[in-house]
Order: sequence, then structure tokens, then C-alpha cells
Amino acid sequence: MNILLRGGTVVSGSHSKNQDVLISGSKIIKVGRFISDKGAKVVDVSGKLLFPGFIDAHTHFDLEVSDTVTADDFESGTKAAVCGGTTTIIDFATQDKNESINHALNVWHLKSFSKSSCDYAFHMAVSNFNDMVKEDLKSVFEQGVTSFKAYMTYDLMKLSDEQLFSLMDAMKEQGGIVGVHCENDGIIKSLTNKCRQDGTLSVASHPKVRPSIAEAEAISRILSIAMAADVAVIIVHLSSKDGLKMVEQYRNKGCKVYVETCPQYLLLDEGRYDLKGLEGAKYVCSPPLRKKEDCAYLWKAIKSGEIQTVSTDHCSFTLEQKSVGLEDFSKMPNGMPGVETRGILMYTYGVCKRRISIEQMCRVLCENPAKLYGMYPKKGIIKAGSDADIVVLDPKVDGFITKKTHHSKADYTPYEGVRTKGKITSVYLRGMEVVKDGELVLSNKGKYVKRSTNMLEI
Repeated sequence: MNILLRGGTVVSGSHSKNQDVLISGSKIIKVGRFISDKGAKVVDVSGKLLFPGFIDAHTHFDLEVSDTVTADDFESGTKAAVCGGTTTIIDFATQDKNESINHALNVWHLKSFSKSSCDYAFHMAVSNFNDMVKEDLKSVFEQGVTSFKAYMTYDLMKLSDEQLFSLMDAMKEQGGIVGVHCENDGIIKSLTNKCRQDGTLSVASHPKVRPSIAEAEAISRILSIAMAADVAVIIVHLSSKDGLKMVEQYRNKGCKVYVETCPQYLLLDEGRYDLKGLEGAKYVCSPPLRKKEDCAYLWKAIKSGEIQTVSTDHCSFTLEQKSVGLEDFSKMPNGMPGVETRGILMYTYGVCKRRISIEQMCRVLCENPAKLYGMYPKKGIIKAGSDADIVVLDPKVDGFITKKTHHSKADYTPYEGVRTKGKITSVYLRGMEVVKDGELVLSNKGKYVKRSTNMLEI
């Protein structure tokens, strides 16, 4: 039976219009005013906003890190995602130092298969770029993995400048793109060692050893390498004014660079690290939270279009897992949950606070990531022929965030008690109503998304 969503406001990256949406099977077949289909199930969405399904292009599910494994696997993580309106995630298939990238991809397929409650795709996170990896690139691209991740810090993952250049050069041949975690590893190690010598190893030291200049320097270096390779690059989870100013400098030189940030860098600040014990530990992530002025600068950059996407970097741990670093912050697993709260936070503190428009929210959560990661127009837009991934948001319902209603296996949310405007009442995944009246009603319906290459113009 067809489904007719009647009377809602359809939001796109360029405009919002009062339109009906007709769904047949997994696809949208018609969008317009006064659609008639006698056999359709009519759903009255008057007064509600209809977004394309949100896309979270930065999650870490079932990842071994810091001698532990993230609290959320694909089963719990994607349940949290879809309840928050995210119908597609892109996780990181992570290569161990001496394994092939084909093997890494197969491992992630096994982790996710039949467990995902939203659609999913993969980036390839490379820990070692060598001839074997280069030979496997074509095979991985044929399987729909067209974006790679590189790290400039972390001993088990960081690439040398030579490897970074070689990876980017190979991406140029294949038509892919590289996203980079930008922090200067030497600065972090030196400042951490100083803290150890001084005996200042509480959580309060976490932001001090990863200053914004460490991010800015790494961005400068990676963009110089990208210009030498003559390729576009993505700066993932950008956190600071210093970092964004460096991006602006290189854009003025002709460098093509895309920028992603996350809600934590828009809404939370480094004062959280002054909280005692496990309260401060909740916010240990990398890059760390910055100053309030950084938050304000990033909001303005979203409004101006300098930042193209907002993802979560959902990397969840329980408080017990976090507790191993209470006596030495450098041993604490870095990351926070956030995949369930991104959409409503961007609506509440972006749109309702008039920091961004509703169309800009759609661009950074839906349209831009779909284009940047080769899924548009299958994903990222409500139009005839697209997947029927639709988020129904009621702007008239207020609420608050609490772990008690969340689906992550992390036993806290960094936004506990935060007041929100609007509520995600229904979520359609390829035409199936998987969330109804705010509750998950269908799980494990996600499918793998084979992606093409970047089509986002900036």
C-alpha cells in the first residue's frame, strides 16, 4: 500500500514548501500540492516539518580502541541513530597495521550485517599506506567505499607526511577523497609528558595538551600536502577558531577543502573539564572541547557556508570504561555518545535560536553529506525517485534530553537535562515507518549503501 504524507512542510537545502509526499515501496514517487491516491494510506502531518533522513558521516561502532571496545556496536548504535532521525550512517572500517584493506572491509561488513537499524556505509580508515594497500584500492572502490580516513596522531593509526601524500595521490587516480584527523602529534606528546613530570594528570589537563594551535598546525600541514597532490581534502571534526582560520587561509590560496564539525564543538566548552571525577571524564574527546568563542565562530561558519557538514564523531564508552583514566587522563578512552541527539540539538540551538536557517540545517545534516559522500540524490533530498527516508519533526512539542530514553549503551549523555524545541515523531527508512510516536517500532532493517564519488561543489 502506498503512503501519502499530507499537509507537511517539506524542507530542502534551498527552500521549504507546504507539500504532500507520496511513497510507494521504498521510494518517493511524487512530491507536490494536493496529491491524490485513492488506495494510499493517508498520514496527516499538518504543521510538521519533513526533512530528508539525516546522514551521520562520522560514527565509530564496535571499534577496538584504548585497550577496550566502544560501548555501542552496530545494533545499539544504529537504533540510537534512527531514533534521532539519522537514516544513514557512515562508519569507519579500520585497517590494522599489517592487514589488507579488503580484509578490514570484510570485518566491518560482518560487524554490521543484519544488525543495523538504519542504512550504513563505510569510510576506510588507513593505518598504513603501502604498495599492498594501493593495489587493493580499485577493489575497495568497486565495493562502494570511495572515502578514506587518515590520522595525524595516535601511534597505532598516524601516517607520515610521505604516506599522506601517497594516499592523496592515489585518491586522485581513483576519484576518491580523504578525510583527516588533524592534530600535531609531537605537541600532544610533549605536553602530556610535561603533565606527567609535573604530576598534573587529572582530566583538567586534557584540553591543555591538545591546544587549538595543535589542530591549526596539522591543518596547515595537511592542506599543504593536499595542494602538492592537487586534490580536495576533508577536515573532520574541526573544533576551533584557529583551525578554521587556517582553512580560510588555504582556501584563499586555491585549496579545495571541505569542513565537518560536530554538535559538541558548537554547544559545549572546555569548562566541562573542571568538573570533578567522572563528571569531567564524560567530555574527554579528541579534539577536546574549546572556548565559548570557538563555539560562536563555528556557528557563524555554518551560516556562511564555510562548514559543509555536521556529524557526531559518536564514539561511546561507559563511565566504567572512562574511569581507567581518572588518575591519568592520557589513559582514558577518548569519545562521547551523540548520534541520537544531533538532529534535535541542531534544530533547537541552530534554527530556533536563529543561528542558522532550517534550509541550512538541511544542507549540513542531509544534502551536503549525501553529495560529498556519493549518495545523492538517492539520499539527502525528498524528491521523486529518491529513497523514502523521511524525518517528521513536530516543532510544537518541547522536551529535554535524558539518558533514560536513549538507546546507546553508554550510560550517560553529555546533554543530560538540556531543554529542546521540537520532537522527532516519525522516521521512515526506505518507506518503512521505523519510528512511530517517538518510539522505535522496527529494528534491523538497515542495508549497506554502495557509494559513488564526491559531487559537492563549494
